[in-house]
Amino acid sequence: MKHSTETQGIVAQAARVLVVDDSRAQRQLLAVYLRRWGYEVLQSASGEEALGLCARERVDIILSDWMMTGMTGVEFCKQFRALPRSAYGYFILLTSKSEKAEIADGLEAGADDFVPKPVSSDELRARLRAGMRILSMQAELVEKNRVVAQTLDELQRLYDSLDRDLIEARKLQQTLVRERHRSYGRAEVSLMIRASGHVGGDLVGSFQIDAHRVAVYSVDVSGHGVASAMMTARLASYLSGASPDQNMAFKLMPDGSRAVRTPAELMVAFNRLMLEEIQVEQYFTMAYAEVDLRDGTVRLAQAGHPHPVILRREGGIERAGRGGLPVGLIPGAEYEGSTLKLCPGDRLFLMSDGITECPGEGGFDLGEDGLARMLARLRDLDSAALLEALVWDLADFAGNDRFPDDVSGIVIDYRG
Repeated sequence: MKHSTETQGIVAQAARVLVVDDSRAQRQLLAVYLRRWGYEVLQSASGEEALGLCARERVDIILSDWMMTGMTGVEFCKQFRALPRSAYGYFILLTSKSEKAEIADGLEAGADDFVPKPVSSDELRARLRAGMRILSMQAELVEKNRVVAQTLDELQRLYDSLDRDLIEARKLQQTLVRERHRSYGRAEVSLMIRASGHVGGDLVGSFQIDAHRVAVYSVDVSGHGVASAMMTARLASYLSGASPDQNMAFKLMPDGSRAVRTPAELMVAFNRLMLEEIQVEQYFTMAYAEVDLRDGTVRLAQAGHPHPVILRREGGIERAGRGGLPVGLIPGAEYEGSTLKLCPGDRLFLMSDGITECPGEGGFDLGEDGLARMLARLRDLDSAALLEALVWDLADFAGNDRFPDDVSGIVIDYRG
């Protein structure tokens, strides 16, 4: 393992020991021992001189006499600990003192160990080895901390980069539902979508089939995050009114003309596309309705999606649809369409399960019955305001506005 610059002196080369003693003879004696054991030796005749040296030089271990002229070893130790050093210095006091109170003073000042005088070479060598073990462990800890800090910095840079990409992806995804309100003459469409994260897997939209028919749809891709968002973008291209040739609601006939798939046929076509061509682990649920603007006839199909809701002009609330399997799970899945009638002033509401399965503070999901109660309270609002108020009521039900799943819905008002 490589060590940091501050600690490489005790690993890649001989440890540097500073001997501090006002007795030149004592310094020379200790220096002889230290050089014989492989240490690099520095010497100072006073604590003041030693402090200046420690501020300039790398010092790994200090051997300091307790009783010296001028600054004592304890005072020197206190000031040494106050120096702005990044690497730890192991401090050994040389003393003839043995009283517990005096030893406590030395430890309080920052000393790591004591060697009694007169100094025994064997004991001194053992104390130095103990100090080296401490310094080696400190060096390893410093290096590991450096690696951790470097790794965290790299992760932060990656996170920042990913966060910027997700913000841009969110902007791009929002372009899929740029029109939150659209008029088709005899009908108006309002929609709402709120992702639980940066990007989501819900999609709602509408397009004109022909001069008399409008399609509305609600899609919920399994999972969350980037993969789901990419799938919604792909599905949006298959349900685009701007590109009829690519829109799967239409099928090309042998004579070159285009025919319109029924909602049930569209589910079958999507199921085949997911399993035979796209071939990913994801699947999606969907509700798709075709509304005839002339008489309010609605042809509807469901694929694992919550039941669409009809808000009658007179105040009644009805569920529509016959259920069905999610798209992309089972080869050869069949879907059953249903037909219903909208009268002037009625509204058809398609929504994702982020609404019906939103958990409340009591631990119970909102459910379709809870949704019906919310809609009954909000029925006097216009559709755009109703969708906005529904989100507020849902946040009140959940206890916060950070929903665990994407929340989306689309309402078509039939004017007749």
